[in-house]
Amino acid sequence: MRHIRSIYLFCCIVISVRGGASKLLEERELTINCSNMSLRKVPTDLTPSATMLDLSYNLLFQLQRSDFHSVSKLKVLILCHNRIQELDIRTFEFNTELRYLDVSYNRLKMVTWYSLAGLRHLDLSFNDFDTIPICEETGNMSHLEILGLSGAKIRKSDFQKISHLHLNTVFLGLRTLSHYEEGSLPILNTTKLHIVLPMNTNFWVLLRDGIKTSKILEMTNIDGKSQSTSYETQQNLTLENAKTSILLLNKVDLLWGDLLLIFQFVWHTSVEYFQVQHVTFGGKVYLDHNSFDYSNTVMRTIKLEHVHFRIFSIPQERVYLLFTKMDIENLTISDAQMPHMLFPIYPMRFKYLNFANNILTDDVFKTPIQLPHLKTLILKDNKLETLSLVSCFASNTSLKHLDLSQNLLQHENDENCLWPETLISMNLSSNKFTDSVFRCLPRNIQILDMNDNKIQTVPKEIIHLTSLRELNLAFNLLTDLPGCSHFGRLSVLNVEMNLILSPSLDFFQSCQEVKILNAGRNPFRCTCELRDFIQLEKYSEGMMVGWSDSYICEYPLNLKGTQLKDVHLPELSCNIALLIVTIVVIMLVLGMAVAFCCFHFDLPWYLRMLGQWAQTWHRVRKTTQRQLKRNIQFHVFISYSEHDSAWVKHALIPNLEKEDGSILICFHEGNSDPGKNITEDVIKCIEKSYKSIFVLSPNFVQSEWCHYELYFAHHNLFHESSDNIIIILLEPIPLYCIPIRYPKLKALMEKKAYLEWPKDRRKCGLFWTNLRAAIHVNLLETRQMCELQTFTELNEGSRGSTISLVRTDCL
Repeated sequence: MRHIRSIYLFCCIVISVRGGASKLLEERELTINCSNMSLRKVPTDLTPSATMLDLSYNLLFQLQRSDFHSVSKLKVLILCHNRIQELDIRTFEFNTELRYLDVSYNRLKMVTWYSLAGLRHLDLSFNDFDTIPICEETGNMSHLEILGLSGAKIRKSDFQKISHLHLNTVFLGLRTLSHYEEGSLPILNTTKLHIVLPMNTNFWVLLRDGIKTSKILEMTNIDGKSQSTSYETQQNLTLENAKTSILLLNKVDLLWGDLLLIFQFVWHTSVEYFQVQHVTFGGKVYLDHNSFDYSNTVMRTIKLEHVHFRIFSIPQERVYLLFTKMDIENLTISDAQMPHMLFPIYPMRFKYLNFANNILTDDVFKTPIQLPHLKTLILKDNKLETLSLVSCFASNTSLKHLDLSQNLLQHENDENCLWPETLISMNLSSNKFTDSVFRCLPRNIQILDMNDNKIQTVPKEIIHLTSLRELNLAFNLLTDLPGCSHFGRLSVLNVEMNLILSPSLDFFQSCQEVKILNAGRNPFRCTCELRDFIQLEKYSEGMMVGWSDSYICEYPLNLKGTQLKDVHLPELSCNIALLIVTIVVIMLVLGMAVAFCCFHFDLPWYLRMLGQWAQTWHRVRKTTQRQLKRNIQFHVFISYSEHDSAWVKHALIPNLEKEDGSILICFHEGNSDPGKNITEDVIKCIEKSYKSIFVLSPNFVQSEWCHYELYFAHHNLFHESSDNIIIILLEPIPLYCIPIRYPKLKALMEKKAYLEWPKDRRKCGLFWTNLRAAIHVNLLETRQMCELQTFTELNEGSRGSTISLVRTDCL
């Protein structure tokens, strides 16, 4: 018990989805999967709520009546591919909801029946029964739809017990068949009968009875090793007692003569659709082809798929003509390695021809073929090379759908193409077409597939494809999205896996009717040119197929691997016109703001004063100690006109002295020597002062002495320092008002910055700050020098000299 429990722990418990056996289950019901786990017994601790249990591909050889009591809600039970030898249906008497029971591919030899009224699918095929395991209880299963059976002997009496049941499918999976009682199969009442024959079984009797049994008959494993029946014996079957309209033969291995007999036999039955798959035939012919009776048939469709030829002793042309002379509506011969196909010289009534997966060449179309009723032609995966030849053939048909994919087709510009007006759908994918193919397309084409070719552009001169609705150009060499100026009805466009970097504006302007666009997996260059393309998905949600996983940047490298939806391209940086307008507006606003400040706050004056202060501070910091150690007694010398003396004495001097009282000021009236002339006094005052302040006004310009003082200061300026003159503009003086005889003054006005006395009293504070900064020196050292010089002069004066009146009151 522990062993079984430990194994069961590995069973997968999953959520089932409709499909196969789980069709009987509702979605999201509990499934227990214990398949392929080498179980020898059914696990005892099954989940009670389980509705599906898969125990296939194990080693179960016996079922106990108590194995499934705990799963009373079970609906699907799969026990196939085990080793069960006996089955007692009463094992499931407590599983009243059981709908699907599969016990196929076991070793069953005996079944003890019990009526499971709700069972719909019961499969007992491929077991070792001696006879068909049917009894009276089987006939009581009124809901049974699909029944799988097996047995070495098939008798009428077995099927009579269920003849009243209306079954959907009866499946006979036979491991051996030692006896068949003719007439047994027609007793069954079923829509579809599928018989899987054991090897070396005479299939003729089962084929005849099968056609009398169900609407759909499928037979698998038909070979010619068993005793065949002559053609004459097949004439006894008439259309009155035949039911089958769809006949499917799988895995057929016959001589050509036997296969021909089957076709002739089926031709005169009720079969309308005849399909033969995985067929191998060859050998000598025992029937003259000309004796095939094409009359008296209801056949409409014949399909031969996956055909393999052995060595023939007859020309293959006879085989081709055998099928084309049938003159039915639909003919398919695919995957037959067929190199050629012949048609009768008279008109055929074929509507559908499928010769896919062969090796047909252009030779097929070099002889006239009359197929006026042909609607669909499939020539996929052949060796065709010339598109114009196909068009000439199609011009004599009523083609609507043409599939030429997976060939070697090309088109040259000088080749003429003649397509029927009825052609609306073409598949030209996986060929060798270039841009020139657009000159060889039907005028009324609506659906066009040209993926996997060598197309680089869609020529703009193509004007005749006005009906085109769907265009597939995936896996080509396109570098741009095609425009729709000549495709006014285009609604579906596929251009994935091309070389598109940045779609042009032509697509957005001309393709307004496109509702579905697949442009994924292109090497997008995520720059401003791609902005409109990204916006397209935002404004038309759902239009882009594969968005956003398939739309990834390839360039530039810093954005490689980024999805387009995550790329931010601002409107301002991508729209040059908008950027220019924005810059112009900003400049206008700033200009207006500056103009307003200049007009209302006199901003230029403040800026000039600030610049002067900065220049002065820079010059002061560069002043050397050597310049300070010259023989000076005063910090500043003030030169002014007598008419401006009131401003000097009541405004200038008090504001210079009110800081810390350490500035020594020299002016001519207070510092002249009685024994010297005025010129010498002026020169002496300038030489003994570290700085010279000139108060300029119209009065100053008219005063010759003021000009002398300025000249002397300027002369001293060029011999020592260029920073010793400070000009205060008390009143504005235009340059043209300065006389020509005073070039020095005009030169200083042109070259030197000056401090302008503001008329607005609110600005005076900044003026005095700049002035004090302009005359700033090492006051302590200069004051000591001034005091020492003054003390020396006083001593000299005491010996008989006149004392100079020097303004030294340091407040």
